[in-house]
Amino acid sequence: MDIAIAIVLLVLIAFVIIVLVRSVRIIPQARAGVVERLGKYQRTLNPGLTLLIPFVDRLLPLLDLREQVVSFPPQPVITEDNLVVSIDTVVYFQVTDARAATYEIANYIQAVEQLTTTTLRNVVGGLNLEEALTSRDQINGQLRGVLDEATGRWGIRVSRVELKAIDPPHSIQDSMEKQMRAERDRRAAILTAEGTKQSAILTAEGQRQSSILKAEGDAKAAILRADGEAQAIQKVFDAIHKGNPDPKLLAYQYLQTLPKIAEGTSNKLWIIPSEVGEALKGIGGVLGAGTHAEAAPSPAPGAAPRPNPDGADRLGGAV
Repeated sequence: MDIAIAIVLLVLIAFVIIVLVRSVRIIPQARAGVVERLGKYQRTLNPGLTLLIPFVDRLLPLLDLREQVVSFPPQPVITEDNLVVSIDTVVYFQVTDARAATYEIANYIQAVEQLTTTTLRNVVGGLNLEEALTSRDQINGQLRGVLDEATGRWGIRVSRVELKAIDPPHSIQDSMEKQMRAERDRRAAILTAEGTKQSAILTAEGQRQSSILKAEGDAKAAILRADGEAQAIQKVFDAIHKGNPDPKLLAYQYLQTLPKIAEGTSNKLWIIPSEVGEALKGIGGVLGAGTHAEAAPSPAPGAAPRPNPDGADRLGGAV
């Protein structure tokens, strides 16, 4: 009897524990639960403590309300110019309505993946390879618009779609690398030619400026030399006229200047000016006059002057 009572008590205790466990539920933060009562949607549970009716209410698996990131495997896509490219996509989405995500779609992650693949093929199919490689922002925007509109009735909001990689065929990659290498070589050749051109222009400009400055310097030097020579000549001229030189001094200076004409190693022929004879005659006459004046005796006092051979007096008087 006691054993039967103990068994009954144990069964009652176990039943109470099971009832408590099935009736008291705690929903974590950023989670949502859907409650079905007798197989029909009853309510959506928010985070916190909640009570259920045991064996009447059934709590479905909790849904994550945080933004989720799903990376899909590479998908082959044919471009407008009939080239097959492999595209990896990443989709960022968030469950906003737990009821719609539970009852409107069986597997929303698989649905998002398939919708992304078909939309990507439609978008990239209207672009050629070069446009597909350079229009990622445009492709991302079109994918996000189509996915967000289609998944709205599933209780899902697509916040962002990104293309991780666009891989063209290897043959196309080799051709693109050769094209880029040729483009880089062309740009390098253009830059080298531009540098050479600028260097030649600067060199010519420098030489022109140097020639101009040199010519200006030579002109100024010639002007200064001419001014100096003019001043020297003027000083010599003034000195000569102030000194009132006689013919003997001028003839002597003329003869001293003649050797300077023959100075220099390149002079092979020395031309004597015709004025040398006149200068020599003048000097000879001066020297001869001085000698006769010293040799002639002075006349005695009261005597008549000695007549000239020509019959004329040296003083200009007649005999």
